[in-house]
Amino acid sequence: MPSYAYFQKKIMPLEEANVNVMTHFLHYGTGIFEGIRANWNDRKKQAYIFRLKEHYERMARGCHILKMKLPASIDELCKITVDLVAKCNYQEDVYIRPLVFTSSLNLGVRLHNLDHDFLIFAFPWGPYLDKDKVSCGVSSWHRPDDNVNPPQVKSTGIYINNALAKTEAIENGFDEAIVLSPHGHVSEGSGENIFLVVNGKLITPAPYNNILIGITRNSVIELAKNELGIETIERSISRAELYQAQECFLTGTAAHVTPVSQIDRRAVGNGEIGPITAKLQELYVKAIHGELPKYEHWCMPVFKK
Repeated sequence: MPSYAYFQKKIMPLEEANVNVMTHFLHYGTGIFEGIRANWNDRKKQAYIFRLKEHYERMARGCHILKMKLPASIDELCKITVDLVAKCNYQEDVYIRPLVFTSSLNLGVRLHNLDHDFLIFAFPWGPYLDKDKVSCGVSSWHRPDDNVNPPQVKSTGIYINNALAKTEAIENGFDEAIVLSPHGHVSEGSGENIFLVVNGKLITPAPYNNILIGITRNSVIELAKNELGIETIERSISRAELYQAQECFLTGTAAHVTPVSQIDRRAVGNGEIGPITAKLQELYVKAIHGELPKYEHWCMPVFKK
């Protein structure tokens, strides 16, 4: 089935949405992107885009830091996104990629005096980490400090750091990387936030540990508190604490809630999916598919009934 893109203020076939080789963004990584999912509910024959408004709100904050502007209001961008996904008409899980980028056709390292453009495309994409549980290795690559390349900004250029960590992990026989902050504390995965379960509480790195503040991360914190009565503590985590946690899991738009069974070839707990992780995973899956009435406001339906 063909896919479509929103580019230059109109929906067009994906293969027609192309940029010039001199585009500034291609050479300097001057773009802000989001990863958004539309989750297919086969029982309801409906696709639900998860926390769409929050994604564009985060994108707007990143654009402000890089001296960019969104091309329309957040409500208008939400409508464009729904229209695009409906046009694609996939009856399966879909990944949506909006991008604001510097479109000027001239070179030179800067953020000022540049033109910008905006696009969205969508395509079918199943689980990012396609396993029931994954093994992780602590990476030799660290996250950049805030005054080097702000990690809370979802910029295209910063993802070289993520790619280095991911490839190192795969080549060392792991499924995913765990990256440390410049000060040696646990930061995040190559494309996910990380949680530990310690004595019945969730522990996750705080924003000052050079993390991208994930929308799935925030959703899990809310589900844990409201549905399970479990507190989440945001603080610095040492590398040694990873090896002592009773449970560990990763969260992200692409990865959902993914249990971690092993870190640096040391079993997490008994090496199986822990009970709290399993409960949160079940709650999250129901929430993103529009099956929890309390959280229906998180889910934007695509197809008109």
